[in-house]
Amino acid sequence: GAVCLVPGGHKKVLQAMLHYQVYAAERTRFQTILNELDRSMGKYRDEVNLKTAIMSFINAVLNAGAGEDSLEFRLHLRYEFLMLGIQPVIDKLRAHENANLDRHIDFFEMVRNEDEHELAKRFEMVHIDTKSASQMFELIKKKVNHTDAYPHLLSILHHCLQMSLKRSTEYLQQWQLVDRILQQIVLQDEKGEDQDVMPLENFNVKNIIKMLVHENEVKQWKEQAERFRKEYAELLGKLEKKERECETKTREKDDMMKTLNKMKDKLQKESLDLRLAREQVVDLASRLNDLVQGGVVFSPPLSPPGGPHLSSVKPAPQSLSLMPPPPPPPISCPPPPPPPPLPPPPPHGGPPPPPGAPPFFSSGVHSLPPETVSSGASLKKKYIPQPSHPLKSFNWSKLGESKINSTIWNEIDDTNAFKVLDLEDFEKMFSAYQRQQKETGSIEDLYLSSRKIKELSVIDGRRAQNCVILLSKLKLSNEEIKRAVLQMDEQEDLAKDMLEQLLKFVPEKSDIDLLGEHKHEIDRMARADRFLYEMSRIDHYQQRLQALFFKKKFAERLAEAKPKVKAILLASKQVCQSKCLKKILEVVLAFGNYMNKGQRGNAFGFKISSLNKIADTKSSIDRGITMLHYLIMILEKKYQEILNIPSDLQHVPEAAKVNLTELEKEVNNIKNGLKAIESELEYQRSRIQEPGDRFLPVMSDFITVASFSFCELEDLLNEGRDKYAKALKHFGEDEGKMQPDEFFGIFDTFLQSFTEARQDLENMRKKKEEEERRARMEAMLKEQREKEKRMKKDKVGNISEEGGEFDDLVSALRSGEVFDKDLSKLKRQRKRSGNQVLETSRERAVTKLNY
Repeated sequence: GAVCLVPGGHKKVLQAMLHYQVYAAERTRFQTILNELDRSMGKYRDEVNLKTAIMSFINAVLNAGAGEDSLEFRLHLRYEFLMLGIQPVIDKLRAHENANLDRHIDFFEMVRNEDEHELAKRFEMVHIDTKSASQMFELIKKKVNHTDAYPHLLSILHHCLQMSLKRSTEYLQQWQLVDRILQQIVLQDEKGEDQDVMPLENFNVKNIIKMLVHENEVKQWKEQAERFRKEYAELLGKLEKKERECETKTREKDDMMKTLNKMKDKLQKESLDLRLAREQVVDLASRLNDLVQGGVVFSPPLSPPGGPHLSSVKPAPQSLSLMPPPPPPPISCPPPPPPPPLPPPPPHGGPPPPPGAPPFFSSGVHSLPPETVSSGASLKKKYIPQPSHPLKSFNWSKLGESKINSTIWNEIDDTNAFKVLDLEDFEKMFSAYQRQQKETGSIEDLYLSSRKIKELSVIDGRRAQNCVILLSKLKLSNEEIKRAVLQMDEQEDLAKDMLEQLLKFVPEKSDIDLLGEHKHEIDRMARADRFLYEMSRIDHYQQRLQALFFKKKFAERLAEAKPKVKAILLASKQVCQSKCLKKILEVVLAFGNYMNKGQRGNAFGFKISSLNKIADTKSSIDRGITMLHYLIMILEKKYQEILNIPSDLQHVPEAAKVNLTELEKEVNNIKNGLKAIESELEYQRSRIQEPGDRFLPVMSDFITVASFSFCELEDLLNEGRDKYAKALKHFGEDEGKMQPDEFFGIFDTFLQSFTEARQDLENMRKKKEEEERRARMEAMLKEQREKEKRMKKDKVGNISEEGGEFDDLVSALRSGEVFDKDLSKLKRQRKRSGNQVLETSRERAVTKLNY
């Protein structure tokens, strides 16, 4: 107890008691002390002295250290003693009637009463029965009721109810953990230091409470950060959008400048050609005029078809000299065909349909109402009942009235079926309004279903579903999509893949007819139906979408086609101009004529496809060597410069991948796309432009640049065709019977086989060199071993003598004679046994050598 009064000693005592608890495997740290306090020893003096010491220790533990100032600590530690049953023990100790013991007991009870009274004052009570769980709960409930802490109290009780009530290995520890946490919350001071020595590690109540106090602030910061993050994402999206827009504009500007420079160069070249042509015409006209003035008479032909033309030739110089320069060539290389004549206007006075417009834009015929279908004099009228609300459409192919006669349909009267059918049930099953499949049986279901807005859907279900999926990926409203289409997507809202998908959902005539019947119910339309209806109101929506998609894909398609055309052009030049290839063909021709006799020999040339057959001709000496290997060996000896043929034909592998038919088809598709845009431009110029419609300025600039770029591609393709045809003729192949992928594929296969054969020869040489090196090494090792044998034989005598002396030393060491001062005895013994040791050592040496 005295240690508790020393500074720092109180905590040391608590630590010692905790250590003893672990050592003695007791349930609590003060269990042994209470047992000794209650145990009777039989001797009055010893018993009283022990119990007095124990009570003094208990009072010191309770009131020293943290107990001097902390009511919570004293209540906490005293409650531990009370739970061990100290109160009945104290009542028994009164029977000893010892003054010192009674003094300690009185002090214990006095401090206990004061602390309990102080605790009761906090709850405005006289006394609190800490043994009554209900009274303590009522006090806590009264204290926190109508405060923000009350829901947390209920939460604590609620979760305590959910704790496992089955006795298991973790049952006690769970409640012990709850108890420890509450103790630490009560006892830990503001500095985060624990007054007791049984705290939970890394459990700082002050820091945790600070975190909880600032939880609302943290929540607000998180919300603010999330808001900033969303704003940042939106700004980043806008920035990326603007960057794409600027990149597109910059690329278009660069293309425009390149096109203008090329047009300028072409115009200068054509102007120079025109000036030279004029000078030649003037020169010819002056010479002709001189000849006429000199009196040269030209005899007219015997039967001139149109009489003499000298009179018409004479004024030519004057007219040519006064002729203005011709206009520059048109921008579009393939001029668009003239538009077809416009049909008569529809009966309702609408504008005439544009050329190339889809059928639904030019439809001006209205069908008869369904209830009064008439077929003339032979067919009587049908009276068809009308549904109470719109139904889904049945997309059938209707027979014309002229085809009804003499068919089964002339004998069928569907009005009889209307008498049998349950039309109300039919309307429920095929209503245009989408209903929930779940039946609403209860009043609540009926109320909820009445509040749901019925959606009108007349489009095919699968198509509408796919359309909704596309719109959800676009993340744009119908109005934004409409604006993007009208402005030709200058803000880069529509990606190429999204445009390709949108082309699959262009409103068809049947869709427009059905949606037009329900345009007064646009607010009830489903999402897909409303989208198709809104897009159908854009004039030439499909043509605009196709033009926009073509514009976005044009640069990519041109970039894919141009390298293929260049590959054919360059490869055709290379195979015709390659000296390496020519020399190889010369050597192969010599091989073939030398090997073949009769009709197969004495050739002046061979089909180019035969070039790859030299790799199939194997040597009769070594099956691993082919005629191609032999050809390379000849080239290495006689024509080393020919070995660089792969670099001489570097464009052939790319040309071998090109299918000319597919390439021409793609170029023709680009040409047709440009014609379609030019036709659409003509149509758009003939109509009044809506506000915000940017088709004319955007596509006019595009068609100017694109047409010139396409002209370059088309000229390049024509040149490539000519060069390829010359290459076929150059090698004696029939034109039109061999595609570039087949023709250049022959050379590509030969080049690959050539490279592989060179590698094979290199590997063979390395293998041979390795074998020769290994043979030399083995010969050297063999010679070295022989040399070592001879040296060992020469040293056998010396080795035997040295071995005998060593054995003598070992024997002397074992017998102890090595430590004898008198060495004469050792010498005498050595002299006597010298001959015997020599023979034994010789036998040993021979054995060792044989091994």
